[in-house]
Amino acid sequence: MAQIICRDAALGYEGRAVVQHLNFQVDRGDYLCIVGENGSGKSTLVKALLKLKEPMAGEICLGDGLEADGIGYLPQQTIVQKDFPASVQEIVLSGCLGRFGFRPFYGRKEKETAARQMERLGITHLAGRCYRELSGGQQQRVLLARALCATRYMLLLDEPVAGLDPVAVQEMYSLVAELNRQEKITVIMVSHDMHAAVTYASHILHISEEPLFFGTREAYVQSEVGKAYLSVTGGERHV
Repeated sequence: MAQIICRDAALGYEGRAVVQHLNFQVDRGDYLCIVGENGSGKSTLVKALLKLKEPMAGEICLGDGLEADGIGYLPQQTIVQKDFPASVQEIVLSGCLGRFGFRPFYGRKEKETAARQMERLGITHLAGRCYRELSGGQQQRVLLARALCATRYMLLLDEPVAGLDPVAVQEMYSLVAELNRQEKITVIMVSHDMHAAVTYASHILHISEEPLFFGTREAYVQSEVGKAYLSVTGGERHV
């Protein structure tokens, strides 16, 4: 069942379109990787999916009971975020705000949800630690647990392995793949890592000023666009 349908959308800012005639669909349980060069509109598309920005033309519709505040979002980290002086538990709990409503305090349901997600990602022992004292890989697990507190249906991940060491990169990809395959959580990942895209994704959306490709991973690897891009980036298919 379709959770997102994008019909002939144009996206941009200050009256200038960065991508036009965008058409794609995300069904429940899909793993979509969004790829493209810098400035191709990936970040603008993320904002549109979160309903933080309206398309200049066309439409992006949510279905299957999905609401914008029901998407678990893991943004790119900034230097300020990496140095955030809060405990792991506080950060994970903050992901419950959208699902359970804004309250002056967290209730039992929110605390149980946060505890469940921390256990799921193996960070329960870090609950009382200060976030800024953690390694990059640990910080991303914390943010992923926070995103999971916000959703039962979909994760939207924006360059989730940027700046991580190789071991942490593989751990993050494995965690996300497990959530997709075993928990049936839909994954949308913005990435420059073509090797990961053609390893883990079920579908690929390659965007530029004009959409270059949308379809299955297998079809992308065989397409002219995919062959050209993979040869430049060094991505290979390993499944």
